[in-house]
Amino acid sequence: QVQLVESGGGLVQAGGSLRLSCAASGSIFRINRMGWYRQAPGKQRELVAAVTSGDTINYAESVKGRFTISRDNAKNTVSLQMNSLKPEDTAVYYCNADITPSAINLYRADYWGQGTQVTVSS
Repeated sequence: QVQLVESGGGLVQAGGSLRLSCAASGSIFRINRMGWYRQAPGKQRELVAAVTSGDTINYAESVKGRFTISRDNAKNTVSLQMNSLKPEDTAVYYCNADITPSAINLYRADYWGQGTQVTVSS
């Protein structure tokens, strides 16, 4: 079994900063990609940022220049530093990981954290 445990989040004023962290544990042979998605009320879940095992990084256009994703391969963690937060960044943020649990059959599966609330007040 694989688990993703998130930490961080909370309430911050516009212009402030928050840092989210996510740790993957369990049966892990290789983490192919880790990232963050978010879902605001009444909206679809959207990609915020992701980083592959080859260190290719993608950001949503709306967060470019404000958010920074980083990954620690040795610790199986990914973090999201969020600066210059705006009220429209308010959402539940979910950690996501594309993981190969076993070296035997090399299948890949998608895993999700439980979500953490980020609220930005104006």
